[in-house]
Amino acid sequence: MTAQVGSAILYFAILITIGFLAQKRMHTAKDFLIGGRSLNFWLTAFAAHASDASSWLFLGLPAMIFTKGVFSSWMAIGLVFFMFLNWQIVAPRVRLATEKYNSMTFSSFFESRFADTSGIIRIVSAIMLFGFYTIYISAGVVGMGILLQSILGLSYQLSTLIGLCLIIPYLFAGGYLTLAWTDLFQALLLLIAIVSVPLIAFKGWAPIQNALVAQNLSDKLFPDFSGYTLLAIFFALTSWGLGYFGQPHIVTKFMGISNPKHLPKAKYVGMTWQILTFAGAVLIGLEGVSYFKHLQDPETVFIRIADLLMHPFVAGLMLCGVLAATISTINSQILVLASSLSEDVYKRIWRKNASSKEILWASRVFIVFASILAYTIAVFRISTIYELVFFAWSGLGASFGPLMIAALFARKVNKYGAFAAILTGGITAALWPLAKSQVPTLLIGFILSFIAMWIVSKLTRRWHTHEVVHFD
Repeated sequence: MTAQVGSAILYFAILITIGFLAQKRMHTAKDFLIGGRSLNFWLTAFAAHASDASSWLFLGLPAMIFTKGVFSSWMAIGLVFFMFLNWQIVAPRVRLATEKYNSMTFSSFFESRFADTSGIIRIVSAIMLFGFYTIYISAGVVGMGILLQSILGLSYQLSTLIGLCLIIPYLFAGGYLTLAWTDLFQALLLLIAIVSVPLIAFKGWAPIQNALVAQNLSDKLFPDFSGYTLLAIFFALTSWGLGYFGQPHIVTKFMGISNPKHLPKAKYVGMTWQILTFAGAVLIGLEGVSYFKHLQDPETVFIRIADLLMHPFVAGLMLCGVLAATISTINSQILVLASSLSEDVYKRIWRKNASSKEILWASRVFIVFASILAYTIAVFRISTIYELVFFAWSGLGASFGPLMIAALFARKVNKYGAFAAILTGGITAALWPLAKSQVPTLLIGFILSFIAMWIVSKLTRRWHTHEVVHFD
């Protein structure tokens, strides 16, 4: 235990050092919120993917594979496919578009793109971001609490509080640029952890296959080719993957690269990293089936294998990989939420003439506020990490994904359609789980958001038209 604590102390010391070094380059709100658009392709790639990973990659995904088997890998395949599309079709256009409109947040971009002078799009966007990100951040805080509890041997509540108290100061100091540099460090640590642990644990495919069959879990990607199976595969591919187009904490990373022509390089670096880490997470879940017949908490399968096979100090470093994934996502989401609250609420409603430095300090205040709120929710642990992340991911993807695609490609969508898209997607994602339907929340929310956007835009076109600007 002492060796693992030493690993955690070393890890947090590096993070805090990076944060306060980055503070020297923070002068304006633009520096704090998007790093002054100064990132190289390496930083952009690792920032985009590390902010996506979260504790779900180490805890949630292996747990799903551990409890359901090989067939659940389709969800990971869908995420890889749609993230590639995100890099391919969204990244270059959103980078140029947001620079043209001088936009630093999702909502300010939508407001400028659809010429909304009423402020409705900003307000509705801020409401959706606040609702879903609060849940999302709390899921990350839960994961961090579980991990620190296993390292420190303290209560869950105290472990969670210690974790937040350690990460807030450097985020408070450095903002976007801090996240970019810490994401680079954490992405490399995360990659080492998620690849090395399953390789060390690997004893061949036969033990895994036998364990899957013995526990009545799926042992094939294609159990058969019936209509039901193919539909289940389609649902698995889209139930998560579609959400990439509407995740502000990921898409805003594309906005920070200094040269848009370097985005293809960032794409290949980022996608290589994602494929390796997802493959490691799936393999950990499968190996867990052969190592443990039953786990009281399946979300600890990575932690249990690392503790079982490694020296305590090395295991501690591997567990810091889980911390890296968790903290990268928490910080990115807190920064996006704080950016929205400062730009879309504080400046838009309360202080319309606020200076850049005032917005900078407002962002920092909202960082503390969002962290306290997320901690309050996380203390009660109302659900599993997987369920919390899935709910929030679906809500953000359905609220903003269709509109982001339309904003970059469509010619006939107006501000009324934009408003309808955000509202329809968000409300559907919030209420659809109550229907207990087999149709994934994100898929139905995405479809209904698109339909509402086109219908409302068509009905109101005679009142308002605004041609899309091309960014090729």
